[in-house]
Amino acid sequence: MLQLSIIIPTYCEAENLTVLIPRVNHALTDAGLDAEIIVVDDDSPDGTIQVCKELAENFPLRLITRKKERGLSTAVIAGLDAATGDILLVMDADLSHPPEKIPELVSALNQPQTDFVIGSRYIEGGSTDQSWGWFRKWNSRVATWLSRPFTKASDPLAGFFALKRQSFLKSRQILNPVGYKIGLELIVKSRCQNVTEIPIDFADRVAGTSKLSFKEQLRYLKHLKRLFDFKFQNYAYFLQFALIGLTGVFVNLQMLALLSNWMISPIAVALAIWTSMSTNFLLNRNITFSYAKHAPILKQYLRYCGSCLTGAIFNWLTTMVLSRSFQFFEKRILLAAFIGILVGMGFNFLLCRYLVFSKHKPADETTLTDKELRHTE
Repeated sequence: MLQLSIIIPTYCEAENLTVLIPRVNHALTDAGLDAEIIVVDDDSPDGTIQVCKELAENFPLRLITRKKERGLSTAVIAGLDAATGDILLVMDADLSHPPEKIPELVSALNQPQTDFVIGSRYIEGGSTDQSWGWFRKWNSRVATWLSRPFTKASDPLAGFFALKRQSFLKSRQILNPVGYKIGLELIVKSRCQNVTEIPIDFADRVAGTSKLSFKEQLRYLKHLKRLFDFKFQNYAYFLQFALIGLTGVFVNLQMLALLSNWMISPIAVALAIWTSMSTNFLLNRNITFSYAKHAPILKQYLRYCGSCLTGAIFNWLTTMVLSRSFQFFEKRILLAAFIGILVGMGFNFLLCRYLVFSKHKPADETTLTDKELRHTE
């Protein structure tokens, strides 16, 4: 087995590859590293295939061309799947990551306790290109801050990183990244506890155009949501469920204020409750329990209404029992009602999690364990 596999995802990076591959090979030769270079291209129309054929005549380069799938993260996974090295290293093709740092990343990963190595912009000795404006710096820092629940690394969103093959294989069946941040996905799902960072000077791309867009930033938020669900499981689902329940209060009050102006009060109250319950159902179906959003919606909706009714019953029972059975709560009816709300919400959540929006094992995922299936989406 090879010592090292270098995976480079590309789309319209032919001009940069002619500079990058010789630099990578030079760094490998100087360090005495036995390696392969795998370029995973999303069928670029800029002549990448021909450029890679020419480069392969002089360098240990292998090209994988994907014609039906797009995206940096899935391209990286395709490269990791095809790799044969003990160490897997990922870098961008736009010359922003210095190939000369590859030996340092490999050396750091060879330390016994190290699980993951990052070429970092944000530790002492690292830097970003001087052309970065305040908005780009602020945008990067906010994105990094949002990743804090998952890792203490200073630059966990970097695209220049290395991990051991066994760490990748351990998490392969549960990888489902969205967008560009495949490194963070691997840190979390491979459960890498000991992350080492090597300072690098991050340069702006030399040729081509950046693939980062507002759409990719929205995908990053979706990715964070998936990782949040994976790492914290029911705590994450409950928090989302509770926040959506809070939005239902505002929907209820707004609808009641609107309807009470032109219909009798009991009907207005009923319609306001139904509206808030329906909006909560749609939000929970598409956000909190999005893994189940492809199930029949009518069946889910009827079950959701039943779970809401069950929660309301337990809410009422708890409030009545506390206020009538304990002297402490007789004079504190609001506290009893608050506890009743929590109990009712708890029952409602459990019914939604395991009945209304339950997960079903697909026929084509028989190789996954039940625990793994709970973590997929």
